Amino acid sequence: MREQPLDLSRTWTEAEYLALGALNIRTELVDWKIQVSPSPSNAHQGISRYLANFLEPAARAAGLTIFEAVDTRIGPGTIVCPDVVAGKLRWGKGVNDAADVILVAEVTSPSNAAWDRRGKMRRYAAARIPWYLLAEPELPELLSVTLRLHRLEGARYVEHAVARPGAVLRSDEPFPIAIDTGQLIGPLG
Repeated sequence: MREQPLDLSRTWTEAEYLALGALNIRTELVDWKIQVSPSPSNAHQGISRYLANFLEPAARAAGLTIFEAVDTRIGPGTIVCPDVVAGKLRWGKGVNDAADVILVAEVTSPSNAAWDRRGKMRRYAAARIPWYLLAEPELPELLSVTLRLHRLEGARYVEHAVARPGAVLRSDEPFPIAIDTGQLIGPLG
């Protein structure tokens, strides 16, 4: 673990960023700059895990691998950590390449919702990742979720399917998907 503070004002090469190793803070490299975000909440991490659980059987049947929160290079000087990644990903590889990714999923939080809905979405589209799944927990209680599946059309994403709280998101692409939004919320109490 790194003990001294990071210099967030300077630019970092990908090699310098990756050499930092495990940090006790959540970071991404965006346009050669380190961005720090708050640690995800239990609800955020639970939704992410349940999403991965729902996606994994069909992804595996299609010959794809699912990982949670792994570094993914989506452009020069930009290594992000999507909540869920599906693709032709190797088990022991350090940083995934966008060319190997079929679908990324992000769970919005109050601190990152705009970045996930606009900034990351644009960058994922520019990286030519074919599918983007956005899980949007309803604020402030985080007791229900809306899912929005986007497909890449030209240079941008278009909405392919939506499931509001209590509904099931269904799609045959990029592999058969059936996610009950009610099952993305864990036991309460």
